[in-house]
Amino acid sequence: MSAASGEFNVSKASHRANARLALGGLIAAMSCGPVWAGDEFTPCADAALPGLAGSLCAVSHLPLRPNEPEGSAVDLFIRKFPSVTGRTTGEVWLIAGGPGESGASFYPFLDTLRAAFPDRDLIIPDHRGTGYSTRLCPAEEAADSEGGHALAGAEWGSCIGGMYADTDRTQAFTVTNAAQDLSQLITRHRGQGSVQVYGVSYGTQLILRMLQAAPAPLDGVILDGLVPPEASPEWDLSHRTAIVDKVGKSLLGADELQAYAALLANPDRQSLWAESAPGGDLRRFLATLLNFPALRDQIPAVISALSEGDASRLVAVRAALATEFDQLGQYPQSSPALPLVILMNASENNGRRDLTAEDVEVEARNALFTSPLPGLLVGPSAPLYDRDAFYGRSPVALPRTLVIHGTLDPNTPYEGAVAHAAKLSEVGEVTFATVVDGAHMLPFAAPDCFVRIVSAFEAGAEVPDSCASRSRPNR
Repeated sequence: MSAASGEFNVSKASHRANARLALGGLIAAMSCGPVWAGDEFTPCADAALPGLAGSLCAVSHLPLRPNEPEGSAVDLFIRKFPSVTGRTTGEVWLIAGGPGESGASFYPFLDTLRAAFPDRDLIIPDHRGTGYSTRLCPAEEAADSEGGHALAGAEWGSCIGGMYADTDRTQAFTVTNAAQDLSQLITRHRGQGSVQVYGVSYGTQLILRMLQAAPAPLDGVILDGLVPPEASPEWDLSHRTAIVDKVGKSLLGADELQAYAALLANPDRQSLWAESAPGGDLRRFLATLLNFPALRDQIPAVISALSEGDASRLVAVRAALATEFDQLGQYPQSSPALPLVILMNASENNGRRDLTAEDVEVEARNALFTSPLPGLLVGPSAPLYDRDAFYGRSPVALPRTLVIHGTLDPNTPYEGAVAHAAKLSEVGEVTFATVVDGAHMLPFAAPDCFVRIVSAFEAGAEVPDSCASRSRPNR
């Protein structure tokens, strides 16, 4: 997801074992990968998997570095779902979050996406470095390797060693080069009718970079979970704990905040979550729940029960979270591409390369909700690349654009989206729709609001300024 985090998250999304927020799937990979056809769409080899019936697949062969067309290359996997109405007025390209998420992050929400785009073909690429596209560590991230598409055991060491052994190749896996990929794919595969792009989280960053570096002709853009302006350091990934802490605290009343702080400080209660919370970290576990609205609503009850010495509610919520992750990560290509997450986030989305473990600890000391991302930015184990001239800039022009954002998004902060949308409105027509109490990746977190708002935008009708995603429970 940017719902198991990150995003850009990210959520979202670094080599954290407990998950990408955003739709990071935690699933064992297939013992062997499907064999795909070439650059033309043909029936997919894995169409028997849930929800994939009737899908068409292709693999495009593109340069590793767009300015070196005769050099090394990458293969980019694309899946197409033809319109469910039997007629097509155009296509919508769905751009996944991360970095590190494949297009499979959208598969569990196809019904919602089809309701929002009923007369459109849905086209979903896997970014370079993710899913069935060329990986940063091809041997270690192969479907038939020890960890499947994920990394396991000694694969981490050999993967990192390979990244350093061929830094020229590694440092070609940039946001700008991925944006060039997207432009070329749209140009190569566009069909009849209008062409729009929809992106979530890191996908919004990628779309905006494409509109700078290699703008493909588009009829519309939809940005869900819009990343903050790149040059705004207060919202970069190194500050993710401050962002999730603000969202988490906003859900609790004054008495609940006091009770939670007292719980964390009570040594007689710490053994309860040391045994029941993943990694024994209650603050991080509750922060993960912020991406799942139904489980987010359980946070006050978990705190109350623990304060009374009862861990059963925490155990039940942890089991429910595991079920959510199983659903989100049910496809072989769902595993987040963690080497790419580390490389891109540390190179582009961290403004503090001198961040230390002590900095992270001090900044999290008074937080009630914490993120693992700042810690993962300390001494990243990858040959980082330098930001290029496109970083921190806006496109010179935008097609008609919708920004749709939740007020309780813990991965891409609402305030950052508002600021970025205002900046984008200087170069094009931008409509901003607020999903009240919405979390990250709105087809997942607030499907009814998502369909209502996007359908109005698609029809050229008046887009509602806001939509209430759910009523907060009475407590």
